[in-house]
Amino acid sequence: VAGMGADLYESYAGSILATSALGVAAVATAGAALGSYSMMEMQLRYLAAPISLAAVGVVLSIMAIYLVQADEGASQAQLIGALSRGLYGSSIGIAVLALPIMYILGLPNWWQVWTAVIIGLIVGIIVGKSTEFYTSHAFKPTRGIAQQAETSSATALIEGVAVGMESNGIPVVAIIFGIAVSFYIVGGASNILMGLYGVGIAAVGMLSTLGFTLATDAYGPIADNAGGNAEMADLDPKVRDRTDQLDAVGNTTAAIGKGFAIGSAALTSLALLAAYLEEIRLVLTELRGIETVQIAGKTVEVATMSMQDFMVYYNVTLLNPSVLIGLFAGAATAFYFSALTMRAVGRAAGGMVEEVRRQFRSDPGILAGISKPDYARCVDISTASAQREMVMPSLIAIAVPVVVGVLFGVAGVLGLLAGGLSAGFALAIMMANAGGSWDNAKKYIEEGHHGGKGSQAHKAAVVGDTVGDPFKDTSGPSLNILIKLMSMVSVVFAGLVAAFAGGQGLLYMLVNGG
Repeated sequence: VAGMGADLYESYAGSILATSALGVAAVATAGAALGSYSMMEMQLRYLAAPISLAAVGVVLSIMAIYLVQADEGASQAQLIGALSRGLYGSSIGIAVLALPIMYILGLPNWWQVWTAVIIGLIVGIIVGKSTEFYTSHAFKPTRGIAQQAETSSATALIEGVAVGMESNGIPVVAIIFGIAVSFYIVGGASNILMGLYGVGIAAVGMLSTLGFTLATDAYGPIADNAGGNAEMADLDPKVRDRTDQLDAVGNTTAAIGKGFAIGSAALTSLALLAAYLEEIRLVLTELRGIETVQIAGKTVEVATMSMQDFMVYYNVTLLNPSVLIGLFAGAATAFYFSALTMRAVGRAAGGMVEEVRRQFRSDPGILAGISKPDYARCVDISTASAQREMVMPSLIAIAVPVVVGVLFGVAGVLGLLAGGLSAGFALAIMMANAGGSWDNAKKYIEEGHHGGKGSQAHKAAVVGDTVGDPFKDTSGPSLNILIKLMSMVSVVFAGLVAAFAGGQGLLYMLVNGG
């Protein structure tokens, strides 16, 4: 809960800050074309829009909690429907109130900005419902995994991977739709920064229901722990059956939360790409003292350079090897980062197994039910392993943008961020949904289908669930953080990158003699 909450909050804060910065930059680029207000006044109005939207979202998310009600003996589909009512209620409320907010702020393109907010909400709902379809055992994909478990654990694993890969389709199309519509409708055709402001405000719109999304995400672990408590307390089996039903819903809500986190990370990172170029502009003028540059034989002031000017100046095209190198490095980083996190889970699990076996050997009374095991020691191993094993992945996420930026300049960094975003987004969706579907396939069998608990199908599904845990709880969610962290590190180290030939890179300096 704390990890996913921090991840979503980072996306929320990042989208608000990036959108605010883009609004200020877009007004500076457009100048007097945005209305009768002074430039400073107009910048403040565009800056206030995402902040106001976030404030309204907090209030509506609290109110939406009271829309969640379920009857006694409700099915999984009905329980998910009850939670969906809260999400729909908060989304509709934000859609309605965002219109007067944008109008009162006096934005010249207020209805276009409002439309971008609606687009963000729609994309968020589509991603959430897609995740629900692929991870809930009320639907065909997860039931297909349960059916394959009758054959063997291998076929269950293959089907789970296939479901995860297939589940990429709808979220990717939704994100493409969201980026394209929000970019062009807000004015991206004539002012790229204003278009990117539209993408940013769509991300804020998607995350404006964050309060409710986090509540549903926290529901999963609460239900899971309730089931564990019921089993340890040796309560009536009926209690465990009910908590299992709630836990199955919790797996789906957790997967929906991960889907929101992944989708919002994609939109936020795109806004941060533009923020990175704005930081390069600031570094060139304020730290490097570069007032003008030569672009296509013309002298252009750095302070008034457009996004197109930056692309031409740094040769950000697919024909530039630096961009291609960055793209490959970004895609490879996402996979290598996932490998490190999955291997970390394996090593930590190995240490835990050894400790459990040691306790069984040293105290036979544990298996006999006479004495209690040392739970604290197992918790210590898990906590210490988690902290120790995350050192290398964290260093990778920080070091790669710096190294690529120093060697290949701004073009390399933009390629890196684009490659990491595209590969990381698809990989994160695949892992999160595959893991959730494996888990719920096991729960579906435990409800009495395909032989029920203790059957061969159940044993195969347990293997799938075990493999799925690092997919959905470790590697998948951590990719959101990788995508955003690389963007943030790039912004922070923009000054260092600009120190080498004004952002052209160390290799450019060496080849051209400084």
